[in-house]
Amino acid sequence: MSAPDSEAIALLGGTGDQGLGLALRFAAAGRTVVIGSRKHERALAAAEQVRREVPGAEVEGFENAEATRRAGVVLLSVPFEHTAATVKGLREVLVPGQVVVSMGVPLATAIGDGAARTLGVWQGSCAELVRSLLPAEVPVISAFQNVPAHRLQALPAPVECDVIVSGPKAARQRIMALAELVPGVRGVDGGPLANARYVEAWTALLIGMNVRYRVPKGMGFRLTGLPEAG
Repeated sequence: MSAPDSEAIALLGGTGDQGLGLALRFAAAGRTVVIGSRKHERALAAAEQVRREVPGAEVEGFENAEATRRAGVVLLSVPFEHTAATVKGLREVLVPGQVVVSMGVPLATAIGDGAARTLGVWQGSCAELVRSLLPAEVPVISAFQNVPAHRLQALPAPVECDVIVSGPKAARQRIMALAELVPGVRGVDGGPLANARYVEAWTALLIGMNVRYRVPKGMGFRLTGLPEAG
């Protein structure tokens, strides 16, 4: 098998609302996108939808393991309850040089409770759970938890929110640059992966606020007073 395309982006769970939204945005930015799913036919259907909405998009659909083999960056956009099983299925196909991005949040919906609450995770966060399950030579990054799915899908309007990116420094900078391919998004250095536990919890806060303020398209976070890069 040939080496992964370092510029390609795999979205595992790219058939869901947020994964599909990111697939649309990255394809619109001219990047090669690989959509992964547990079911090949669902991945193919999502890829076809991206091609319809982004003419000329370079996008393909595969089962999760094959999608992972083809991309330098692998984003996990799967419900928390499927995270461990999905990650365990990737351990044998990931290679050094790839980066895995955890977008998951341990929402209480995983046990039939409300989405405005989170579950305790022994490792500290969903991202740290992913880290514990993968080879040490494959860096794990936390990002994209708080980007509203409906706004991602609303091409070509800017999304207007910050993405806090946590994890090892070199991979962190790579994913911060990736986030800024989405118009209106700013990648923010969130430091080490342990900080993912705070960012993940914000998702439950936002879900509750979306309900209280009746914002069906979803809110996002903006940090004030942040110095401009350079």
